[in-house]
Amino acid sequence: MLKKQWVAGVMSLSLLSSMPFAVSAEAPQKKWSYVNSFEEADGSPFNSEHYDFVKYSKIGSILKKIDRESNRVTLEQKGVSSKGYPMYVVTISNTEDKGKYGHYKKLRKEMFRNPQKAQDWIAENPDFKVPVMINGSIHGTEYIGSDAVLQLINRFANANDEETKEILDSNILIFNVVANPDGRVDGTRFNGNGIDLNRDFITLSQAETKQTVDLITEWNPMVFLDLHGYVNSDDGKPGLIEPCTPPHNPNYEYDLFSKWALDQAKAMEAEIVGNKANYETDLYKNMTGTYIPQRDDSAGWDDYPPIFTPMYAMYHGAYGYTLEAPTNNWDGVRWANDAVMGALKFAEQNKQGMLTDQIEIFERGINFDHPYHEEGFFPNAYVLPVNEKDPTVTEKAVNHLIENDISVEKAVKAFSVKGQTYPAGTYIVSMSQAKAGLANTMLWDGEDITNDTPAMYDISAWSLPELWGFEAIEVDEKVNAKTKPVKEAEYEGSLQGKGPYVISNSSVQAVKLVNDLMKKGERVYKDGAGNFYIENLSSRNKKLVKESGIKLHSAKLPAQKEKLSTLKVAVLKDGGMNKAQSHAGTKLALERLGFSVTEVTPKEVAEKGLSSYDAFLYAGTDALMQYENVREANKPFVIGSKQAYDSFKNNVQTFINNGGKYISVGAGGAKASSQLGLTTIKVNTGGSNSNGIVNVNYEKDEVTAGYKEADLGFVYRPVWFTELGNSKSIATLGDGDFFVAGHWKNNQQAAGQAVIVEEAQKDVTLIGLEAGFRDHTDYLFRLLSNALYQ
Repeated sequence: MLKKQWVAGVMSLSLLSSMPFAVSAEAPQKKWSYVNSFEEADGSPFNSEHYDFVKYSKIGSILKKIDRESNRVTLEQKGVSSKGYPMYVVTISNTEDKGKYGHYKKLRKEMFRNPQKAQDWIAENPDFKVPVMINGSIHGTEYIGSDAVLQLINRFANANDEETKEILDSNILIFNVVANPDGRVDGTRFNGNGIDLNRDFITLSQAETKQTVDLITEWNPMVFLDLHGYVNSDDGKPGLIEPCTPPHNPNYEYDLFSKWALDQAKAMEAEIVGNKANYETDLYKNMTGTYIPQRDDSAGWDDYPPIFTPMYAMYHGAYGYTLEAPTNNWDGVRWANDAVMGALKFAEQNKQGMLTDQIEIFERGINFDHPYHEEGFFPNAYVLPVNEKDPTVTEKAVNHLIENDISVEKAVKAFSVKGQTYPAGTYIVSMSQAKAGLANTMLWDGEDITNDTPAMYDISAWSLPELWGFEAIEVDEKVNAKTKPVKEAEYEGSLQGKGPYVISNSSVQAVKLVNDLMKKGERVYKDGAGNFYIENLSSRNKKLVKESGIKLHSAKLPAQKEKLSTLKVAVLKDGGMNKAQSHAGTKLALERLGFSVTEVTPKEVAEKGLSSYDAFLYAGTDALMQYENVREANKPFVIGSKQAYDSFKNNVQTFINNGGKYISVGAGGAKASSQLGLTTIKVNTGGSNSNGIVNVNYEKDEVTAGYKEADLGFVYRPVWFTELGNSKSIATLGDGDFFVAGHWKNNQQAAGQAVIVEEAQKDVTLIGLEAGFRDHTDYLFRLLSNALYQ
C-alpha cells in the first residue's frame, strides 16, 4: 500500500466501566451454552497491545439484560456463525417507533418501486426515521469494534440527554453486534472456515456475510459504519476514516455519494478531536485529526472492489465507511464511539438531503439515467442462457442475484435479440432497476485499470460470469420478451433412459454429484476426456441426481475408462500467517466439489508424514517453510526448525515416491515446491498486489478437461513458469495482450508462458492459476478435481 507508514504504540489500559455509557464486562451472567469462556482467546499475537475486552461469552447476557431493562431495544438472534455461535442484532428506536418497523421497511422499499412517490412523501413528512447500521468487528481480532457497539447500545437504550433523543428522533439504529463471533472467540481475523469475511461480499460464501447482506437488504440503511482497528500514525492523526482514494468503482453513482461522504468523515474527525481531553493516553490527547484517505492521499486505500462490507453496502444506496481505530485498548474503543457519534449527528442534521440523494441513486437505475457515466457503460439488459443438461451454474447465479436484491425475469416464450433466438426459460436481468449498479458490477466483464493507479489494496477483477462460468450476454437494445419475475431458480435433476449414465465434467455440481455417488457406493468411471460414467445407478441414490439439478442421459461405457475411488485428501494448513489463511479458499473449493478434506499443519507433516492420504495439496504461502527470523506472531504456523523442515521435505518426497499425488496452487505453492526440490523449473512471480482475469490457452490433458482451448483464468500475485526442462506445460497465458481485467504492471513478460505444468517422472502438478481463490473462482475449481482424478 502507498498510504503513510503506520506504527502501533503500546498504550495503557483503561476499564470499560470508566467510559461514558459503559457496559460492565462483569455483568451478572446466565449459564452460557455455546462457549466455555475459559477457552476463549485473551487476544491475538498480531496485536501489539492488549486490553480486557468483553469476551464473546458475556455478550449475550449483557444484551439480554439491556433488552429487559429498556423499552427502546429489540434484541434478535439472526442465525449462527460458521462454528455455531449466535449472531446478535440489536435495533434501537424511540418506543413509539418500535411497532412501526414493518411500516418503515415498507417505506424504504417504496424507494425501489416508485422513487418519486418516496421523494414526495419525504418532503411532506420531515419527521421520518432513517435506518443507520453499525457493524462490529468483522475481523475477530479487532476487538474494539464490538466493544464500542456495546457502549453505543447501552447509551441509546438508556440515556435521556438531548443529543441522544435528537438522534433517536431521526434514526432507527441497527447494530450487528459481533459480525464475526468465531474470530472473537478464537483470537483470529477470520471466521471458523478460515475466510476473511471482509473479502467475502459479492461472493457470499459464508453464513456471516449472508446474515449481514440480509440485514442490509431488509433495512437498506442510509448510513453504514463498519468498525475496525488498527491504523495508527505518528503525525498526530491516528486512525482512519473513509471515504477512499481512487480508483472508485465506476458502477457507483459516485457523484451522489461524494456530495456527503467527505463532509461526514470530517464531522466524525471533529467529534473525535473535540473530545480528546477525555482520552487516557497522550497519543489521543495530542490528536489534531485523523487520516481520511480521499483528503490526505492519492492512492493506496481504494473502494474499487465490492468485496468490502461498506463498499458492498454502497451499492444498496448507503453512505458506507470503514472506521479504523488507532489502537487496541479502551482509548481505541472511545475513538470508535466518538466516530459513530459524529456520523450520527451529521446524518441527523443532513437527513433530508442525504436521503434525497440516496433515493436518486435508485431513481437513476429505474429510469436508466446515469448522467455521470459515458453513454453505453450500462447495457440495457443481460441475457442469461441456460444449459439444458447442466443448468446449475446459471441457476446458482440467478439465486445469487436475487439474494442480493437484484430483480431477475424469466422468459415464458422464446424471443430474439441481436439476431439470436433464446428459448423459454432464459433469464433476463434488466438494467432499468433500482440497484442497477450492483447488478452491473456482478455481471460485467471488468476492466484493465493497470494504468489508472500505482497500486491496489486488494482484488481488481471479479466478473461472476467469467469466474463462475455462466453466460451473461450484454444487450444494448430493448429486449422484447414476455417474462415473469423470478423469486427463486428451482432446478431438479433427472434421468433419461435406463443407463449407463454419463455425467459431463461441466460444473462444480457435476463433480460433487460424482463424489456423492461414490461415497454412497456407486461405481463411477472416467474417460480420457474427463467425463464420468455410472454403470448401474441404484434406486436409493436417484435422489442425489434429483438434488444435483443435473440431467443425466444414457450413454455407452467407453472402452477406455478408469474406475474412480474416493480419495483421502490433505491440504497444508496455513493457520494465520500474516493475518491470513491462504489455504482456506482451496479447502472451500475442494469441499464444494464433494471431497473430504483434512487440514494438516507443517509440523504435523514433519512429524507424521502423509502415508494415510492419497493426495496432498500445498495451497498456502511459501513462508510456512520458514524456520529462521520468524516474527513472533507467525511462529505458531510455520515449520519452526531446520530439523522439522528437513523432515517435512523427506516425508513429502517419500509420499510422492510411494505413489502419492502432489498438487501446488498459486505462487506460494509453486515457490515452496521449488524450495522443496519437487521441481527444477523456474518460478517467476509478479507483484504482490497484482491480480486479475487472464486469457489462458489450455492444452488437451486430463487436468484441463472441461475447459475450452481458449478460455479464462484468474491470478493473484501472478506466477508463471519458464525453463521447463522435461516438465510438461498444459496451460499457458495467452499471447499478446492476454490481460482481460484487473491490475498487473509489466504483465507482458508473462505472455505466452506456462501457468500449469506437470512433472515428467512423478505425480507432481503445479497450478499457477488461483484455482480455489476465496470461493471467487468457481469456474476454476474443476482444475483441482481434474488434477486429483487424473
